[in-house]
Amino acid sequence: STGNSSLCRTRATPMKFNIVNEIKLSYSRKGNSERLVGSSRDAVDVFRQHFDRDEMDYRESFFALYLNQAHKVLGIRKISESGISSTVVDVRIIMQAALLCNASAVILAHNHPSGNLKPSAEDLKITQSIKSASEFLNIKLLDHCILTSTGHLSFADQGHL
Repeated sequence: STGNSSLCRTRATPMKFNIVNEIKLSYSRKGNSERLVGSSRDAVDVFRQHFDRDEMDYRESFFALYLNQAHKVLGIRKISESGISSTVVDVRIIMQAALLCNASAVILAHNHPSGNLKPSAEDLKITQSIKSASEFLNIKLLDHCILTSTGHLSFADQGHL
């Protein structure tokens, strides 16, 4: 031993634990839509403008329409697009956009490429999950529409909500 123990010591650099990622959220409403949705037919008209007509009978897509307290359209968002017989719907993504644009109400829509307008058990289940989340956040789930290339079904009109 040389008696010089300082050569064997290492000095730890202090860690900076106070650094966190900053989250930036944005919502932009390009143009001023004054479109009022007063019925399931009005909602279906808006949704049909956003669904890809060429894929209506081919693959399933899921959209959410966000409304203010007067039921005027704030915006629309494609939530998912998937396969022939199903699509994955994350309730958090629907609610995130609703909160971001200060929506008071939401209307959902998805298509059935099969042409069958009858809601599946999974359709009913996801609608109830979204309804529970929206009620917790004090946002009204007004309707969930199933579209086909030739028709539509409204959960609200059929008493499913």
